[in-house]
Amino acid sequence: MNELEVDTLHLKTLAAIVDGGSLERAASALGITPSAVSQRLRTMEQRLGRVLVQRSRPAQATEAGQALLRLARQVRHLEHEAATALGVGATGPVEVPLVVNADSLATWALPALAPLAASGCIVLDIRREDEAHSTDLLRAGAVMAAVTSTPEPVQGCTVDRLGAMRYRALATPEFAARWFPGGATAATIAIAPTMDFDRLDDLQDRFIRRITRRTVAPPRHHVPGSDQFADAVRRGMGWAMLPDLQTEADRAAGNLVEIGTRPVIDVPLFWQRWRLDSPALAEVTAALRAGAATALR
Repeated sequence: MNELEVDTLHLKTLAAIVDGGSLERAASALGITPSAVSQRLRTMEQRLGRVLVQRSRPAQATEAGQALLRLARQVRHLEHEAATALGVGATGPVEVPLVVNADSLATWALPALAPLAASGCIVLDIRREDEAHSTDLLRAGAVMAAVTSTPEPVQGCTVDRLGAMRYRALATPEFAARWFPGGATAATIAIAPTMDFDRLDDLQDRFIRRITRRTVAPPRHHVPGSDQFADAVRRGMGWAMLPDLQTEADRAAGNLVEIGTRPVIDVPLFWQRWRLDSPALAEVTAALRAGAATALR
């Protein structure tokens, strides 16, 4: 079946089901009955010969459904921009949903995006996700663009390299003197408390593998917040990989010191966005590129 044959009304219904999490909530949002929602979904699935929605709670798009969900949200976005340009219908600021990793959000990305929000023409729906996993939201059609460490483009997206964030293995001088009196070795790394942002954070493990050449399981604290994570290291809770952009003053003042002989890891960042002729998305792209050009390596 050709995607041009997909009924836009059915696409809106699919988006309403996934956004609402159920056929009942989709029906309420669309102003129709649940049976009408069910019929539209069934018609789409029969025409495509594929299941589009998992009948779970909440309802979720299947892999085939995600492809149509992206199309549904692209159509909705373009309709809104067209209505705004023509001055017809319910117009207003154009919403751009995107995902940014926590460290970029806490350092360079928010200052780059703030002027767009201040203009009143664009509403930013920023989601926070680890840079290695943000493409999952793109693939699911939940966002239009992502700051990610994945260079391979998601289907239907373009990719630009933004630069790299440099991370260093850091600790307070007191922590380093206690746990690493002779430097970071396999023996000291195995017992010194470390920090993880969340269960997906692998930066500390990457550094550990450099030092130990094997898997070790040091005590770990988990602190899920970029500023709070850095503050926990400053308070001596453990050592961790922290970005240069967030710790320049601490390192200059001697409040944080490097551990190990090779403490630096560069994490490349890429901008993945829908392949879509959208003025609002183009403005967001330009703003982030400019911010990255001055902040990243």
